Amino acid sequence: MNERSQANGGRPLKRREFLGRALATGALAAGGAMGEMTGASAAAQSPGASGAGSRPSAGRRPNILILHADQHNARVLGCAGHPDVKTPHLDQLAARGMRFERAYCQDAICVPSRTSLMTGLYPRTTGVLWNSGTDDGQIHEGVRVEPMAAWFKARGYLTGAFGRRHLCIGADTGWDVTCTTINDPPGEAPPTESYLEWVREIGQWDAFQRDLDAEIGNRVKPSRAAVLSCRISNLTPEATREAWTARKTIEFIRKAAADDQPFFAWVPMLHPHQPYTPLPEYYKMYDQAKLTLPPNIHEPGENLPPQLEAFRSSESIPWCLGLAAKDERLYRDFLACYYGCVSQIDHYMGQILDELEKVGQADNTIVIYTADHGDFATHHGLIEKYAWGHNVYEETLRVPFIVSWPGRIRQGEVRQDLVEETDVYPTLLELAGVEAPEGYGLAGRSIAATLTEGKPTDRRYAFCESPIMVTAVGERYKLGVWRVKQRGNYPDMLFDRVADPYEVRNLAGQPQVAAEEKALRVALDEWAARTPRVVVTTPPPMGGYGWPERLRGVDDDGYPKPAGKAKSRA
Repeated sequence: MNERSQANGGRPLKRREFLGRALATGALAAGGAMGEMTGASAAAQSPGASGAGSRPSAGRRPNILILHADQHNARVLGCAGHPDVKTPHLDQLAARGMRFERAYCQDAICVPSRTSLMTGLYPRTTGVLWNSGTDDGQIHEGVRVEPMAAWFKARGYLTGAFGRRHLCIGADTGWDVTCTTINDPPGEAPPTESYLEWVREIGQWDAFQRDLDAEIGNRVKPSRAAVLSCRISNLTPEATREAWTARKTIEFIRKAAADDQPFFAWVPMLHPHQPYTPLPEYYKMYDQAKLTLPPNIHEPGENLPPQLEAFRSSESIPWCLGLAAKDERLYRDFLACYYGCVSQIDHYMGQILDELEKVGQADNTIVIYTADHGDFATHHGLIEKYAWGHNVYEETLRVPFIVSWPGRIRQGEVRQDLVEETDVYPTLLELAGVEAPEGYGLAGRSIAATLTEGKPTDRRYAFCESPIMVTAVGERYKLGVWRVKQRGNYPDMLFDRVADPYEVRNLAGQPQVAAEEKALRVALDEWAARTPRVVVTTPPPMGGYGWPERLRGVDDDGYPKPAGKAKSRA
């Protein structure tokens, strides 16, 4: 019997009872969460309250270091107030920089999100809305892209990518050095160095394969997979992908410092993405019995979109959430593994940050920490991201976002401004004093004035999209509009993030929020009308779960049409 059943006299909570309790808990948790969202955004030309300015000092341009996680739930950070997780190095980075509570990725799946980060364009503009296997897994012919690495390299930067690049052809260009732990789908060229080759050479391949099997082993033999894709790693600490990535990044930083050359480094680590395989020392950091479970972990399945409801009821390993719903110990073990993976990347990112100090480059390096998307991490009783079932929930769309540059960026501030990952490109251009590509329509906006002077970003809405759903995030309300017809005519999804921060009550179609819903639909229509796009028509692969039904959409509203070949539209 789980804790919620015990608290309810031994019987499971009914949907209405659950909603009442979760909403009450959420309303308390959300107190004081709102921040001002008005004001003008301008280029920072003078020092702010902290004595910071957006222009680099005389001498060479600042280094740029983008520390990047895969599938990091924004709540799962010590500095974000999480009651259990331990992230001392990222907490320290936030203390000496600025952390944004409301940063959103542009698509809650790896390759599209990374492509938006590196090109500064929305998925609809590049045509990259899925990972691979269809016409929406690569940048479409005729679409102009100016990848960030290539742009900075052409302006004198030494460029390097270290870790899980996972970028599509067209966005994966401009690197002087690429040390890659996995490159799927392949980028422009083979990596300079491959972790996969190295781990074979040192005799650790079997341990590495055992980690992979936690997620995909069932494709060969069911017993090779692990419950909820969780397994303690048998790799030696120095043989993990994180350790190898950190070493290669450190070598790169040392070379750039020795050559007195500014560098642009992107460090995308795999974890906490599945397989959830932390080293023993990080797994043991978390006492499962004492972990705090989210208030919506036992949300009734009928609340969820049909694909998510089906996913949550599965009892097949590895994605056996139906078993976890009956035995809470499985959820707790998952959280110990997920938090362990977060603490593991924190440790190795700490090594990289320490190296900046050792080579005297800490004060001349702009550091950004973020992720490509989040993970449910047992919220709604789910794990992973399950991208083909939705594109709306905070757990997968909202990402951690920390920016630090000692002496230039205001320190220790936590902001509620809406930020998109498309903002990274124009922000780095302004902070580094590098001109933008002429005639290149960057989708985001520079937040340099926010970072250096504390000015509001002046963004009313953030936009996120996938082939499944397009979402507008406002100051208080969020609307997800289906691009795929759902079984049983499951409605669009509207949430009140203040009264319902755990998103258990879908308000779409409710008269009390009709004005708010209309405003969000208008915002989506206006965004679709002004944002260049390519029309993508081929459904993404569903990984065995099946394409639910045909794409729906109308050409004049900017959403994909249900038939015909992809075309470029500006």
